[in-house]
Amino acid sequence: MDLADPSETTADPDPGKALDEALLGGPRRLTLDMLAEQTNLSHAYLRSYWQALGLPVISEETMFTDDDAQALRDIARFADDEQLSSRALTTLVRSVGHTAERLALWQAEALVEQMILRHGLDDTRARLLVLDRLPSLAPVLEAQLVHAWRRQFAALAGRWSVEFSGVRGEDESGQGELPLPRAVGFADIVSFTTRTASMRSSELAEFVSNFEAGARDIITSAGGRVVKTIGDAVLFIADDVQTGARAALGLATAGEENDSTGDVPQVRVSLVWGRVLSRFGDVFGPSVNLAARLTDEAEPGTVLMDHATATLLAGDAQYALTAQPGREVPGLGVIAPVRLQEAYTPTV
Repeated sequence: MDLADPSETTADPDPGKALDEALLGGPRRLTLDMLAEQTNLSHAYLRSYWQALGLPVISEETMFTDDDAQALRDIARFADDEQLSSRALTTLVRSVGHTAERLALWQAEALVEQMILRHGLDDTRARLLVLDRLPSLAPVLEAQLVHAWRRQFAALAGRWSVEFSGVRGEDESGQGELPLPRAVGFADIVSFTTRTASMRSSELAEFVSNFEAGARDIITSAGGRVVKTIGDAVLFIADDVQTGARAALGLATAGEENDSTGDVPQVRVSLVWGRVLSRFGDVFGPSVNLAARLTDEAEPGTVLMDHATATLLAGDAQYALTAQPGREVPGLGVIAPVRLQEAYTPTV
């Protein structure tokens, strides 16, 4: 990708109009009344859609484009064809808006950082240069988004096909249970506040970015999936407990070995097997709560599990399991965690 020299940029008499045409597919020429007329949708429907997308609506302003109108006609037709409830439709739109908002910010800040490093600019001038470059950069980023979405949905469909195709036609059971059996783990940076207290903003950004990327690589390589990162912690899941154990130990080992220089600093890690509910790109359930609490109880560089999860790994010669003293955990009562380690294999 060619990010040209900033000296080559030329002033545009109306940069806002140029950005609209590049990013929105045309000028903002429709008011809310005009948009309602073009789409045959009510003002309430349009406001609800825009709110779910995470964007404000100002009735009197000319703020909508022809592509906006087409997108609304498409989603309204889709909702009718699939007989979507209002809640389901709002969830689908909100998932796109929330993800796109975070993605746009993430990518824009990455480009700003690149401009600063490449051209020696201050933050403000770097952001202005990114604005100048967006018309040429956006099509590539848009194509990458579509490609990534297709690959992620194909991966999800593949996992569901393996996990659920065998139960077609069978009577459903366990209606009161949460639907998905998963290994759930947390990794929490040790002494995050102390580590970052004296960092400059650029250093803090790099520290957090490196942790997120390093943790994601370890979890993905082990066969797990990152659910979310929360500043100084990462939540991950796996479809079986062995995969979860590999991911958990990978995080603990990387943090212990690379604490001073590596992407993954020293972490406390937990792993719990149980049933979860997956909604809004997140997972919920008692096992998630227990995993979060076990992380607080773990020593730096170690992995803690509950007894039930440890039992599932008890016959696997790859792992060593060590019972820990019972302890009172607020809200959960007394728990007796088990430490997970790789089994020692003597060299011949």
